[in-house]
Order: sequence, then C-alpha cells, then structure tokens
Amino acid sequence: MTEAGANMRTGGQVLVDQLLIHGADCAYCVPGESYLEVLDALHDVHDRFTLYNARHEAGAADMAEAYGKMTGRPGICMVTRGPGACHAAVGVHIAFQDSTPMILLVGQVGRPTVDRESFQEIDYRQMFAPVAKWAAQIDDAARIPEYMARAFRVATSGRPGPVVLALPEDMLTDRVEVADAAPYRPTVPGFTAAHLAEVAAALEGAERPFVLAGGSGWTDAGAADLRRFAEANDLPVATSFRRQDLIDNRSDCYVGEFGTGVAPSLVARLAEADTLLVIGARLGEITTKTYTTLRVPGPRQRLIHIHVDPDEIGRVYSPAIGIAAGPDAAVAALAGATLSLGARADWRRALRSDYLADTEPPAHDFPLDMGAAMADLREILPADAVVTLDAGNHTGWPQRFLRYGRPGRQIGSTCGAMGYAVPAAVAASLLDPARQVVACVGDGGFMMSGNEIATAVQHGARPIVLLFNNGTYGTIRMHQERAHPGRVSGTDLVNPDFGALAQGLGAAFARVTETAGFRPAIERAFAAEGPTLIELVTDPERISTRTTVSALRGR
Repeated sequence: MTEAGANMRTGGQVLVDQLLIHGADCAYCVPGESYLEVLDALHDVHDRFTLYNARHEAGAADMAEAYGKMTGRPGICMVTRGPGACHAAVGVHIAFQDSTPMILLVGQVGRPTVDRESFQEIDYRQMFAPVAKWAAQIDDAARIPEYMARAFRVATSGRPGPVVLALPEDMLTDRVEVADAAPYRPTVPGFTAAHLAEVAAALEGAERPFVLAGGSGWTDAGAADLRRFAEANDLPVATSFRRQDLIDNRSDCYVGEFGTGVAPSLVARLAEADTLLVIGARLGEITTKTYTTLRVPGPRQRLIHIHVDPDEIGRVYSPAIGIAAGPDAAVAALAGATLSLGARADWRRALRSDYLADTEPPAHDFPLDMGAAMADLREILPADAVVTLDAGNHTGWPQRFLRYGRPGRQIGSTCGAMGYAVPAAVAASLLDPARQVVACVGDGGFMMSGNEIATAVQHGARPIVLLFNNGTYGTIRMHQERAHPGRVSGTDLVNPDFGALAQGLGAAFARVTETAGFRPAIERAFAAEGPTLIELVTDPERISTRTTVSALRGR
C-alpha cells in the first residue's frame, strides 16, 4: 500500500508530470509570474524536458504550432495572462485553421480575484472559444490529470487542433494527492473494406480522375502510400494549399498545388475531370479559389470526399460519396488493394506536362531572377530539408519552383498569418539542428518576428532565413493595383539595415542583388554553424510570379 501523502504535489508539479506522461518533450514560452510553479517544476525535469524561451509570445505560439505540424504531437506553449495570452492568440488561430495539434497553457489570475477585472484578467474560455477545439480553466489542482489527458486527446483526435487551458496561479501552488492519468491515445476513424469497395467502384468508372490530397494528420508512411496508390493506377495528384510535401513532386503523378498562385492550367484541368477524389483536404476558400473551381453545392465532377471530421464532409460541397476516415488509413487501404482502374496514362501525362511547364522560370529582365534562384535551390536542397513559408506574394516563388516530398517538409500557415516563417524555422531547427531548414519571409513579415533569430542563437538552432525585400507589403499592394491602380496607400515600407540587424542578433548575413550571387550565398549558409540571414533585394514591380505592377495597371 502507498503511504498517505507520499504522492503529495503542488499543482505545478502535477501538471509537469502529466506533460511527461503524455510524451511531451519540450515547450515554447515567454515566462510569467502567473505560472511560476510550472516553471519551478520544470527545473526539476530539465534532463527530460526542454523549455525554449522565445522573445515574443506570438513567436512561442508559432513555434509550438510548427512543432505540432512536424511531429503530429501537440506542440506545448506557455504564456502569462492578459497581454501574453493575447499575443499568443495568433498561433492558436493558425493551429485551428491548419488543423494542427497544440496546447496553450495560460497563467491566470488567482481565484479569489476572479470577476473583479483584476490585473491582466481575461476569461480565456470566452476569448478562445471561437478559435480552439476546447478552452477551459482548471480551478481544482486535483483535476489536473483529468484536464490534461482530455486536452491531449482533444488536440489529436478527429480533426486535430488547439486546446487552451487557463491555470489560476493560486491553484498551481495548492498541494494535492492525486493519481496520474494514463498516456493518451487519439481517436481517429478508420477506413473499412466497404469504404474501399465504394471508392474503387467509383474510380473504375472514371475516364478523367483527379486526386486532391491535403489537410493534416499525414505521416511519412501515409505520403509514401499516396504515391504508391497514384503511380500504380496512373492517377494525377494535386495538393491543397501548402501541403505540397504530401507526395513527392518528382513523381510523374504530381501535377501541382491549389494555392494562392495556382496555375491556370491546373484549374482548367480540374474542370475537365469527371471524378474528384479528395483525401484529407477541407475544400476551403484558398484551395477552391473562393469556392469557384467547383460548383456549389453539387460539383459537376463526381466527388468522393474522405476527411477525418464528418462535419467537414458536405460543409460546402455535397459529395457523391463521403467517408469519415483518417488520411493514413485511407491511402494505406487504397495502396494495398488491387484495383482495376484501366489505363489513364495520356490524361495523367497531360497534367504532368502542364505542371513541368509552369515550373520553368519565366523570362524577365530584373537583376535578381527569383524563379532562377529557386531553380538553383531545388537542385541543392537536401532531401530531408524543411522549408517554412510566411504570408505574402513572395512565397509564390518557393511554392511554384521548389520541389517537395517526404522526408522533406513544407511548413506554412494556411490562414495567412504574417510573421510565421522565422519562428517556425527556429522550431524545426531546434527539433534537429543537423537538418537544413530554410525560412522564406518578406520584409514585412520579418520585422514582425525576425527577433526570434536570437532564440535560435541562444538554443543552438541554425535556420537559413531568405528575406525577400521589395520595400512593400506585396500582397496588399497587388490588391491595391487591381482595385485602385496607382493609388498606393499604406503599403510602402522603409526598412532598417538588415545586415546590421543580423549581426546584432548573432546571425551571419549576405545581401543578394543579382541572380549570380544567390547560389554562392545559399551554399555558404548551408555550411554555417549558426543561423544565416540572406537579404534578397527584389523589385516591387515584379509583384508576383505571374504578373507585374505595370500589367495590373494596364488592365
């Protein structure tokens, strides 16, 4: 028998013990007095748990979200009450829209002062309710194991997403004797033999089938199964926005991405398809070009929609076949089956040819040809490299001209959050400092979170940051020129000396103004032991990979 009081712990200690039980190995934070007991308990387990202190709560939250994308396990973020939680909200929103497992732990005011608008008080259950899968407050330290087990399960079960737990500071100092929870196991719906037969029968009758893969919850094994399924059956596969690593882009079955800069030829081919198999993607606004590439509510194509969340099936588009299943389970069954789908090589080859033509850098006379630079990068980028993407038109170059595929990763926010790429790259590099990580960020986004390079230096990460500097908020400038040609308002930027800034943060630096200078700069960065910032001086006239400011004004 266990002696009474032998397992007496503070709430902070109980919480940290639950993190370890559920397999968490690190957290990203900005420290705060509201959760001192958690910080103190982490000191006792520093040999088993790493705490990364970021320079801004938004950066910490973005790092935790990127960890969730990379590992499939909940990224843990810890912030203090009030301003800390507000800063971290952007990461929660990203995790929600990107379907990423994440747990945000927020220090809270003491229970005796609740509802008095005490110092930094916010009701986080109300604040985060629209952007979290579950938001709660733990008022009883004895219930910490219950709440934490549920948090891990909710974050990873069904459609993954963020959980927010508020922790009153006095609750964390309470001493309780309570049993620990068992390690969590996510609940994910499976793919049955009946599902397989239904999908196979639908595909067998198709003359121009089209596969769209996307969403979260994919493993490297699932990505390999997707490729195996596609290549065995001559199926063209496109991916949803910023999920290009789900199938090796070097496969003859890969035909492009439905992102912000989708190729017009790919949109046209989707219209020609007679059967559309969607695996894992939500069919959201970006992937469907504001719900225009497919007819609402009933697409002209025979739609087969496989998604882990049954509520996503039929949300906008009514499918002929709707199946609630995880993507890995679905593609494992499809890849392992013997299907009689017939020969569709001509259809698949036509789409592949369109894709290859679209990824040839177009000719132009700007000093720095970013299409050619990205073509150089794709030749030398290691197969397991991680590329993180920010928000903005500059990401059109890495999205259009690089090649992705597991074990390499593409990590980007699908909700359009600026300032994401640098913290995400720091988190990816901290996971494996030997792995090459490249962040792509505009000058606007870099000034929001570039200070997290200091976090990389402090903790031994070595990301390469490609800073696309065109002196403007490019995406908004593009929309301005479309709607109000020549009337520039609020989008011009006057930037600092990025070389001096890099030096101050502890990073190596290079400035590239011409195409020939790019490859030597990136190769030096590959060999560097610490982070490198490479400023790419681009012309705002080249506002995207597909148009110029002059062309927009001419329309």
